[in-house]
Amino acid sequence: MTEPALPTTEQDAAAELERLSAEIAHHNALYHTHDAPEISDADYDALVRRNRALEQAFPALVRTDSPSRQVGAAPAGHLAKVAHARPMMSLDNAFSDEDVAEFVARVRRFLRLADDEVVALTAEPKIDGLSCSLRYEGRRLVQALTRGDGAVGEDVTANVATIADIPQALPADAPDVFEVRGEVYMEKAAFAALNARLAAEAETANKPARQFANPRNAAAGSLRQKDAAVTATRPLRFLAHGWGEASAVPGATQTELVTALRRWRFPIADAFARTDTTDAALAVYRAIEAERADLPFDIDGVVYKLDRLDWQERLGSVGRAPRWAIAHKFPAERAQTTLNAIDIQVGRTGKLTPVARLEPVTVGGVVVTNATLHNADEIARLNVHPGDRVVLQRAGDVIPQIVENLSRDDTRGAWAFPTHCPICGSEAVAEEGEVDVRCTGGLICPAQRLERLKHFVSRGALDIDGLGEKTLVELIDLGWIAEPADIFRLHEHRDELVGRDGWQAKSVDALLAAIEAKRSPDAARLLFGLGIRHTGIVTARDLLKHYVTLPAIATLADAVIALRDATPPAVGETEARHATRVDKAIAALIGVENVGAAVGHALADFFHETHNRQVWDDLLGEVSPPPFAVETRASEVSGKTIVFTGTLETMSRDEAKAQAEKLGARVAGSVSAKTDLVVAGPGAGSKAKKAADLGIRVIDEPGWQAIVAAAD
Repeated sequence: MTEPALPTTEQDAAAELERLSAEIAHHNALYHTHDAPEISDADYDALVRRNRALEQAFPALVRTDSPSRQVGAAPAGHLAKVAHARPMMSLDNAFSDEDVAEFVARVRRFLRLADDEVVALTAEPKIDGLSCSLRYEGRRLVQALTRGDGAVGEDVTANVATIADIPQALPADAPDVFEVRGEVYMEKAAFAALNARLAAEAETANKPARQFANPRNAAAGSLRQKDAAVTATRPLRFLAHGWGEASAVPGATQTELVTALRRWRFPIADAFARTDTTDAALAVYRAIEAERADLPFDIDGVVYKLDRLDWQERLGSVGRAPRWAIAHKFPAERAQTTLNAIDIQVGRTGKLTPVARLEPVTVGGVVVTNATLHNADEIARLNVHPGDRVVLQRAGDVIPQIVENLSRDDTRGAWAFPTHCPICGSEAVAEEGEVDVRCTGGLICPAQRLERLKHFVSRGALDIDGLGEKTLVELIDLGWIAEPADIFRLHEHRDELVGRDGWQAKSVDALLAAIEAKRSPDAARLLFGLGIRHTGIVTARDLLKHYVTLPAIATLADAVIALRDATPPAVGETEARHATRVDKAIAALIGVENVGAAVGHALADFFHETHNRQVWDDLLGEVSPPPFAVETRASEVSGKTIVFTGTLETMSRDEAKAQAEKLGARVAGSVSAKTDLVVAGPGAGSKAKKAADLGIRVIDEPGWQAIVAAAD
């Protein structure tokens, strides 16, 4: 399918970037935190590509919560959360030979390499498992963490100790501190045997069988068990491919590092290879692709890494991914089946998502019964109806998408997308410029009520232990919880709750204690937890860095409402020009970098509803969030705005920008009163003169290198 053209105006681009940021974050959480993706890898990759293309076309609109700066999703569940010593990053994707060639070309440009300089790459299968970091101190395994959101992972040390592939100790030649990184996975045959065993156990116990959808979900669910004894019964394996923090590195190349890992008894992919040319790397890709079906584990591509570690260090990372590695994805697998029905699911924000219920079909060794249809536009594009014969595509061995309707030429009318919520009956509408249809019922809609309350108590928001979906459903059905504030009044029902099926005094008191512990929540988490559109956790933090308290956010919303009411169209002004004028005024009123008019409109819409304001006031009557405080890095340029101008003689402009961002600085393209520092090389010209006129500090390239060295 050809991707639509990019927007031509900054207003349209900003709106689409906000939508993409929220949608990609949603799918990140489903995949990384809940092990329950609802779209295919190909669909996800298309969203990421679209976001990247927009950011390249409109660099001034790149958001602080941009998906290009994020990795995975916040860890969730019962496991302890631990910060990684070095971030566990994601990988950018390549989908063609040309993408791989461009990756190598970018490396050459960044490092300013001669055309005849050999750029050696390593190539290895991209196994579809759960990323894990193993930390050894004194050559003993002391900690194992999942990737989590890249910065913070889950502690699975006890569970990892049950995996036979993972050494508990390293030999004497290993460094004192060394983190081994790789994938925990389950082989295909072991996955099938596990599902068969679970089915047999369920039948014996006369209970419904809980089976895993694919080997990756099985590996993730097994590794994240509360009881390590359960993990010990699961056939988990480990494959090493990299490293994190280290007191010393055993080699100067990726190949030498992998050789050391193999010597230390870590499993390494048999297909691991070092190549001196792009063509040779692509030949490894072809060979691995040809053997894919016969491999004992699932893979979805090949990972290329720059072999020289000193070049990896110079290249560094951009956003969520290293510049020195890329994943070359395999084409999707396809199959035909019958679409039996189209159901509508209502999400936390009221979005109506159509889901195709399919005649079961095996694609890539997995039985598929459902596929997302995304929205009304996708249904219209495919012209699908119940009874149609369709083609499925499974990209990355996750949930499939319908890519073709073999019955589309049959004569019949279009399938009617609902105009009202199937749950509460409220009107369902699409906002101007959007394709998603949403229920307008808000908290009165049972579907949204549960999902919004789940979001409110989730790990990324208030993080209240014990309030899982099952408990929330029970409390909602009892009529004890309908809004967030009701959670903090649950103590009024203590005696009624004690003695209900599954509840004892100890468990009730533990739940009430967990709720009481959140009476003074982090303000940004609480604002995020309310589920206001376009207000993710990063945006909530950005707003509170500037406005400090939650009452100030409500005052801001009132100001936006007043501004909108007081800004009618001028005589002869078109609707589009009026909207642009209002948006610019709202963005200026907010005055927070990377927080645009869409957020202002969302806040205004939320507080304009009497019911929502009552929910807000009621909640703030139960909790007392302290003023928001921001921790700053102890760095000379942290939080400052820097401009590089002129010719840089020891590094490329991209490398200099990467250094600045690594030190917590923001790099701007032009000098203004907001600029804190200018790094001027030969030929600096007008920018250096403007900086001098404005009294801004100007240093040369050696001065900049001294700042970088001091921060190491």
